[in-house]
Amino acid sequence: MSKNYYPALPLRDVVVYPHVIVPLFIGREKSIAAIDHCMESDQQLLLVPQRDPKQLEPEIDDLYTLATLGRIVQMAKLSDGTIKVLVEGLERVKIQNWRDNDIFLSANTLSLNEREDSASYEEFQRLTHVAIKQFERYLKERDKNADALIETLKQLESPARIVDTIAAHLELEVEQRIDILGLLDVQERAERLLVLLEQELEKTELEKSIRKRVKQQMERNQREYYLNEQMKAIQKELGDMDEALNETEQLEQDIIDAKMPEEAHRKSIAELNKLKQMSPMSSEANVIRNYLEWMIDFPWSKKRRAHYDLERTETVLERDHYGLKDVKERIVEYLAVQKRSKNNSKAPIICLVGPPGVGKTSLGKSIAEATGRDFDRISLGGVHDEAEIRGHRRTYIGALPGKLVQKLSKLGSNNPVILLDEIDKIGHDHRGDPASALLEVLDPAQNNTFNDHYLETDVDLSKVLFIATANTLNIPAPLLDRMEIIRLAGYTTQEKIQIAERYIIPRQRKENFLNKKEFILKDNLIETIIENYTREAGVRNLEREIGKLARKAVRKLHQKETNSVTITHDNLEDFLGIAKYQRNEEQFKNRIGSVNGLAWTSVGGELLQIETAVFSGKGKLQLTGQMGDVMKESVHAALSVVRSYLDKHDPTFKFNDHDLHMHMPEGATPKDGPSAGIGMATALLSAFTEIPVRGDIAMTGEITLHGHVLAIGGLKEKLLAAQRSKMKTVLIPKDNVKDLRDIDQEVLNALEIISVKSIEQVFEHALEPHALPLTERIGKHKTLKKPIETRNDKHH
Repeated sequence: MSKNYYPALPLRDVVVYPHVIVPLFIGREKSIAAIDHCMESDQQLLLVPQRDPKQLEPEIDDLYTLATLGRIVQMAKLSDGTIKVLVEGLERVKIQNWRDNDIFLSANTLSLNEREDSASYEEFQRLTHVAIKQFERYLKERDKNADALIETLKQLESPARIVDTIAAHLELEVEQRIDILGLLDVQERAERLLVLLEQELEKTELEKSIRKRVKQQMERNQREYYLNEQMKAIQKELGDMDEALNETEQLEQDIIDAKMPEEAHRKSIAELNKLKQMSPMSSEANVIRNYLEWMIDFPWSKKRRAHYDLERTETVLERDHYGLKDVKERIVEYLAVQKRSKNNSKAPIICLVGPPGVGKTSLGKSIAEATGRDFDRISLGGVHDEAEIRGHRRTYIGALPGKLVQKLSKLGSNNPVILLDEIDKIGHDHRGDPASALLEVLDPAQNNTFNDHYLETDVDLSKVLFIATANTLNIPAPLLDRMEIIRLAGYTTQEKIQIAERYIIPRQRKENFLNKKEFILKDNLIETIIENYTREAGVRNLEREIGKLARKAVRKLHQKETNSVTITHDNLEDFLGIAKYQRNEEQFKNRIGSVNGLAWTSVGGELLQIETAVFSGKGKLQLTGQMGDVMKESVHAALSVVRSYLDKHDPTFKFNDHDLHMHMPEGATPKDGPSAGIGMATALLSAFTEIPVRGDIAMTGEITLHGHVLAIGGLKEKLLAAQRSKMKTVLIPKDNVKDLRDIDQEVLNALEIISVKSIEQVFEHALEPHALPLTERIGKHKTLKKPIETRNDKHH
């Protein structure tokens, strides 16, 4: 047994014999890898026939153990990516042990020695002479001119080579070729070859006899029948009739080869029988033909061989994305379950929720690459028609299957990664509700029998790994319940710096054809760009700004102003212009009636300014700044809390003698939600008592009429917004302390986070510190004669 492991090349419908040169066209990735390895190491390779030629990715069990050890004579790479090679068989071998390194198959072998001692020289001569004569007759019966081949056979002295050469040129089934390859006794092999030659000659004679009888029958038929046949012949020459006949036969074979489930197979055959009875030129025939083509193209039983190498998966995910720890862990957990269950468990439905620019969409491609699956995305933004998901019924003109069936047919495998992009942007109108149609798709208990209206049969989607993305959880509750939600918050400044250095800058250099020496960014410059030119949760604008730097650098290089462009803090404005976000120390001063609230938006957290003015009047309340209904109710609740608080500590204060105006800057932006309750109460108390609010503090929390502070959502995004805005202290509800475990240490180190459970604690921390206790300072407020100056500048 050979100790060497030879790369294996699986062959479809081909068996290579020793001393015979055969041209092969190679297109499969593993086969190309095996060829490349042989060419680099000048190594021989195993030419192994596969049992089922339709198998696209053959496993070890799909290959024969009988093979031919060969060598590459010549190789050429074609324009379509395939490789043409000439291989020459060397000897018969039997495969002993297989080895699969995920790149190509290899095996060690046992050489099979041929035996020629069972017959005398004269008997061999007689056998080979008869074989050559019969082979020559076989070629002539098939109208093949092969004088050169016959002459070559006559010059060969080895009976084994003669027999193998003739076998290589016969049109035999793979099993018959393997049978000849496995016969080590040359005499027995020659006798078997003669039997096969006789069978082929008998088939040829039978075909000739049938043609002769048909011709005679044609001559005896009536004139009308003869004219009909003549018309068929004319149509055949035109290509119409011949095409129609061949098409139905081909469709029937394709239906068999598609290996459909029983119900789908039965429906396809029924439609094919209808097609056979129709005129090929009718519109209904075209509809059925299109239907059958979609049924055949759908990958009922074709799947891509997935990788379950957890270390490789982690490496790919870490290479392509920085951070996103929860997502990476969930993907690795899924693969671990798949590996243990031998790919029988149902794929989960993962929904990535986060602001734009944090890498949700690109994550799908990395997951597909890590698992070795096909990948495609379906953009659901603005989709209103239910038929986009379920397909159109065939009664409509131009009907098509749904996007899911189209994508699977295009990819050619039933276990790809499908990214459902922007699932929160899906709409509905009179044409149906696509979100409701997705309920069946995204339910692991139902999607193995998903019914497409066009195909009118169940298709299995359970092997597909669906990944949905959304900016918000504004998704119908039943659909949300079927998905596993993984939140992606915005990035911290340090994370953005790492992403820029690892991914964005190298990518922009490559896209703008710059090298490291031509485009240089000085230390800490990225942080300056982040702070002064972008204000976002993700990194999309950051990449846009760095791309602008790269393009301006290319222009300077083209104008031959310099051989290298170095960007520093001093010349940054020359490239990007004046900073968009400049901080003013005035913004951090303590102000009366002005509070820094924190808000959650679909694009991340934002600092929310709350401004309040109190002046003499008749107790009227005015609200401006596009507040939603929930936020307006929060204002009324906050006012009631403050009135109760002041009644307790300053009974002399008369609310009916004052008018109140509360404003939220950026009036064009709609605002809603209850989490600004404690901020509103603080602004009101500050305005009533003329006690300034600390300018370096931000707060978030819902308030009850009894002054309790309730938990809020989106804490991580809000804390990131506070960090971006250079706040020093943040007040959060005590019930949200548990959520701090998910906050990055960088954010926790940058902020002093104080938990509060009552409005009294909020007032103590938020209002400007003083030697006197707050309760003693409240009664010392002045009688209001004019509007209180409020904060008019905008704090970013």
